[in-house]
Amino acid sequence: MNPIDDQTSPEADAVREVNLALWTAVEEGDIDALGAIWADGADAPSVTCVHPGWPALHGRAEILRSYALIMANTAYVQFFLTDVEVKLAGEVAVLSCTANMLTGMAEEDGGDETGFAGGRAVVTNVFRRTPAGWRLWLHHASPVMAEVDAEEEI
Repeated sequence: MNPIDDQTSPEADAVREVNLALWTAVEEGDIDALGAIWADGADAPSVTCVHPGWPALHGRAEILRSYALIMANTAYVQFFLTDVEVKLAGEVAVLSCTANMLTGMAEEDGGDETGFAGGRAVVTNVFRRTPAGWRLWLHHASPVMAEVDAEEEI
């Protein structure tokens, strides 16, 4: 089946809503809301997550544990999503975006004089349609290490 690149369809809107709920759950430190987003049941062993700089994590329990550790050790985080695109192919949706992050961090840990640090990651989230709605099946985030000068682009 060829992917459909219809950014205005109700299905694409539903995928964007679940994606936004993922980032909101992390911002709010809500592990229960996060658990409701990740695929479960028969799909639970096959879910995969790659946090920036981490090895791939497999299985729902391992992934939710990783988020619990991240959220327990993060005093403040806020995400601003840009470049959001959705592609639909039957029971699968691929969402790509840039996650622009602002987090609380002491100067000695990399924050600025205001106590904040920022970063960006390019993200790919793959969702599967289930009887309960769209559920996250794969999350991959890769840090953006350097700005590309528009004049240098090929």
